[in-house]
Formats: sequence, C-alpha cells, structure tokens
Amino acid sequence: MIQTKIQIEPEDYEFIKKAYRKLRYRSLSEYVRDALAAKIKSDRKVLREKRRIAAMTMLDGTHHENVFESIEGEDFEKR
Repeated sequence: MIQTKIQIEPEDYEFIKKAYRKLRYRSLSEYVRDALAAKIKSDRKVLREKRRIAAMTMLDGTHHENVFESIEGEDFEKR
C-alpha cells in the first residue's frame, strides 16, 4: 500500500473517530480505506458510463454495416 496524506473536515474526522469502533472497523485507517474504495468504485462506474455515452454519440454519425445480415432470420435450433 502507498501511504499518503489527505485532508478532511474536522467534523468528519470527529465522526470517524467516534463511529469506527461502533461500525466494527479494526482501525480508523481501515474505515477511511473502505470509504475511499467505495467512492472510487462509484466514480469508476460514472466514468465508464460517460465513456460509453461518448462512444455511442461518435457512432451515431457513422454508417456501419450489419455483419449479421447474411444469417438474419435463420432458425439456428433447426440447423
């Protein structure tokens, strides 16, 4: 793990100090790591969605060929 310094609001720090034991975390650091991991996971989803939307808008302006056109409508269960 990489050690880094972060700055948080004093009232948030006081809450963490009071709550981490009640929430059954082993340490204050474990609570902060879990909170950061949850936020990062959420942000990754948001960025992935933004990239997907950007890619879809780029595809809107282009003409693409249907590669499955030759087999469209065939019943594959009877093959």
